[in-house]
Amino acid sequence: MTPMPEREFATVSRGLDRTSPPMRLFEKAKRLGIWNPTDIDFTRDRLDWDGLKVDEKDVILRLTALFQAGEEAVTLDLLPLIMTIAREGRIEEEMYLTTFLWEEAKHTDFFRRFLDEVAHVEGSLTHYHTANYRTIFHDALPVALGALLDDPSPAAQVRASVTYNMIVEGVLAETGYHAYHSMLSRNSLMPGQTQGIAYLKQDESRHIAYGIYLISRLIAEDDSLWTVAETTMNTLLMPALGIIEEVFALYDPVPFGLLLDEFTAYATMQFQKRYLRLIQARGANLAQVQLLTQAAIDADDA
Repeated sequence: MTPMPEREFATVSRGLDRTSPPMRLFEKAKRLGIWNPTDIDFTRDRLDWDGLKVDEKDVILRLTALFQAGEEAVTLDLLPLIMTIAREGRIEEEMYLTTFLWEEAKHTDFFRRFLDEVAHVEGSLTHYHTANYRTIFHDALPVALGALLDDPSPAAQVRASVTYNMIVEGVLAETGYHAYHSMLSRNSLMPGQTQGIAYLKQDESRHIAYGIYLISRLIAEDDSLWTVAETTMNTLLMPALGIIEEVFALYDPVPFGLLLDEFTAYATMQFQKRYLRLIQARGANLAQVQLLTQAAIDADDA
């Protein structure tokens, strides 16, 4: 019987690089990510919900249905990325990525609690999922992340992270948080939901920071991957913006005084600032990528 090769464990040979961006993010996740959806008090939210108009309830339900399925989707689809990083022996990155799955699962739990305990939803909400939504969450996201099972190449990693971190989190989720703020916080409504959204936003900012770091690291190592990143971004940005436009097209007037131009501008701004961050990775070395990422982490600006 051929003996198994001796395994090398990083933590007993070289130790952990606690200054690396993934480990800094891991520290933040341990400190800030320990919140329980079950602890959120929806008492006032139920009273506020009962006082809303029909169209106001509908637009909140629509947004929540998009988030609910989206959070479940990333919980289901994320494992291949974690497996890919683990197989490369990047222990610091894998340690941080363990928090992704935990947090996405909590987000799934949080939105379902709102639907069950505040909106009292029974039956399917899939009628809120538009064509552009299906393009991203039924097609692009599972395909890009699932592809890593057979093709863990740097190019496949870039496609997966751009889809997940740049588009799903960086454009759609962040624009959705802005919508919740505009509907709820500005009108002093639903403090429980508002609190939960604040926790989600904080979690997702760490996810985006890692995604930008991963894509930047890969581009710094191989500049030809910039074309992969740019092509994926350009392919998915329009359906992402299309999701926003489809929502606004369904209401006249739009509840809560929401304005399409405000939200398309916000989504584009979120995309553009990450796009510029990735451009900085071209021609950079790993140390420079780490410094750029660390500056964003310290500034809480993923």
